[in-house]
Amino acid sequence: MKNYFTSESVTTGHPDKVCDNISDAVLDAVLSQDKTSRVACECCATTDFLLVMGEITTNAKVDVEEIARDVIREIGYTDAKTGFAADSVKILVKLDKQSADIALGVDNSQEAKDGGDAFDKIGAGDQGLMFGYACRETEELMPLPIMLAHKMCAKLEEVRKQGVLDYLRPDGKGQVTVEYKDGKPFRIEAVVLSSQHNERVSTQQLRKDLKKYVIDEILPKEYLDENTKYFINPTGRFEIGGPNGDSGLTGRKIIVDTYGGKCPHGGGAFSGKDPTKVDRSATYMARYVCKNIVAAGLADECQIQIAYAIGVAKPVSVMIDTFGTGKIADDKLADIVVKEFDLRPSAIIAHLGLDKPIYKNTASYGHFGKSEFPWEQTDKAEILKKYL
Repeated sequence: MKNYFTSESVTTGHPDKVCDNISDAVLDAVLSQDKTSRVACECCATTDFLLVMGEITTNAKVDVEEIARDVIREIGYTDAKTGFAADSVKILVKLDKQSADIALGVDNSQEAKDGGDAFDKIGAGDQGLMFGYACRETEELMPLPIMLAHKMCAKLEEVRKQGVLDYLRPDGKGQVTVEYKDGKPFRIEAVVLSSQHNERVSTQQLRKDLKKYVIDEILPKEYLDENTKYFINPTGRFEIGGPNGDSGLTGRKIIVDTYGGKCPHGGGAFSGKDPTKVDRSATYMARYVCKNIVAAGLADECQIQIAYAIGVAKPVSVMIDTFGTGKIADDKLADIVVKEFDLRPSAIIAHLGLDKPIYKNTASYGHFGKSEFPWEQTDKAEILKKYL
């Protein structure tokens, strides 16, 4: 099976994504009033219960419970009979201030103590390693399996919200297996799509409708053939779903959030974290670096690892891997990255505008591959072409 690669995505109504969306909605609400806020907001959800917890230090005044109910309602959980609904769910909010020990390093980096410049002011909010990736498989410079899985799940949500398939409920997930030849996508081997639904629709009708209105509308026909396998609601029934069917947790879908497994993950989740947390901001910068390298023609595939120490602004290491596709040696390309991209947290925040309330739209269908986000821009590509 070495010539196959599989990625999955989930809908906004998946229990983990419910939590991600609430965490990022709280973050946006706080940043809209105070862009210097320190936020680490996490949620967990189960039947008829939501816990919002973490640390927030801010001058903003927000109603966290109201924000959570609005998000749940927007997703589509409005019927109390399903076990989780906006107006009936019990919500417990347990938020404290950021640890003073952590703030010591974040607000006054080691370099700032030694007399550094303005971008040395903020130190990394934690130690950690972050990865970025880009390739030529799609116009978004993303791996094909994850992009198809995202688009399929987004279409599933669209046909539900538009009433095309009014028997659908918010929870759902999809998976796409792509066969590769000579390192390039060749065909789609298998498709898995599962959607929560009400009790009235038959399994036969649901499978027919999801194939017609979702799969056939999204998957490129040139990748499909008579041997492509389809698994649509393979268990038969999926009436019990969302947090009523499985508990949800912020930050549990980190592979869905990134590259579908095509690239390693440093371990840190994104949602609910302000940009001083390099788990989030440096991973966005890592994507920005790789996408510009590929767009510039310096490589057809590029992966970067950036590592930080808590309270230190500059990364402790930068590593590039172009998997043999680079026009320049990987170690030389790493030197170019350090020269052309400022990887200190303050500089990342300033360059990508990460102190703005832009995060809720990242919480579903991936943080990468969407042109609306600043880390998806290729404005550095022309500058990098000089190294060819």
